[in-house]
Amino acid sequence: MLEGENSIEVRASCEECFGLVVELDRYPKWQSQVRAARVIERDAQGRPVVGETVSDARVRDIKYRLRYHHEPPHRMSWTYVEGDIKDLHGEYRFEELGDGRTRVWFHLVVDPGRRLGLLLRGRFADKVRDHVIRTTLDELKAEVERGEPEPEPEP
Repeated sequence: MLEGENSIEVRASCEECFGLVVELDRYPKWQSQVRAARVIERDAQGRPVVGETVSDARVRDIKYRLRYHHEPPHRMSWTYVEGDIKDLHGEYRFEELGDGRTRVWFHLVVDPGRRLGLLLRGRFADKVRDHVIRTTLDELKAEVERGEPEPEPEP
């Protein structure tokens, strides 16, 4: 079982941070560990309810389907539906700090299961967990502080 949590301060509102993380289709553009992401089901507000992701687990790519739960603009969590691992759940939490700043918390729990778990043990597992959490937060900060994506030029 790999479990960890960390946080980072960003120069953006809770709404801006929440707005970024609910756009699953954009994950491959700003999360280097995400190879592909697609929304399978959306709620009435257009937010993802079920999504499928392919991620780089450092030992091999893994595919999994998650169910998302929304508490805008302060929390988005997910639970495992199915995939290449045994279990995965976690959350983003957003705490308004004032002056246009937000503390973003990222909590992740992964049970890689027997097959993948044999490759993710000991110090290597700790390094993978720490890398995933730190990279996710750093890349979220960079993307949300950069602002809205530039529109595509018209042909």
